[in-house]
Amino acid sequence: MTAHGLPSTACDGGPALFRLVRFWSRRWINRASEEQTGETRHVQHILAVEAVDTGMDTTEEATVGTVAHQLGLDHSGASRIVKDATKAGYLTRASSEQDRRRASLQLTPHGENLLAGSRQWQRHAFDELTVGWDDYDRRQFAAYLTRLADELGV
Repeated sequence: MTAHGLPSTACDGGPALFRLVRFWSRRWINRASEEQTGETRHVQHILAVEAVDTGMDTTEEATVGTVAHQLGLDHSGASRIVKDATKAGYLTRASSEQDRRRASLQLTPHGENLLAGSRQWQRHAFDELTVGWDDYDRRQFAAYLTRLADELGV
């Protein structure tokens, strides 16, 4: 038993994962937005291009529904983010090939550049966090993170 009366486990990854997410999520995304777009208020643009790109990896096309799922938002919230990212030139909307009532989303060249910059920034952040780790541990941790994200379809 722990000091809090909870059972101790050999691998207490759940609480550790959520401590990391809680601590870093807003700090990183704001810092990434400022470095990539020049302003922290453009966080939603990075989130939109990430969601569309990931959605295209897991489905045949990305839609507002895909963005809603990837970001954990309702449809109207995702629609506002998509509208803003489209207006800023990061996304385009076209009629879906599968269902004409839906819009299919694509990254523009400007969106591709933002995505590439975001991914580069993410790799740099990972390198900073694991700078004191040996190469084997860094590769294993990266492989486990990738496996988990792939299994969840995110």
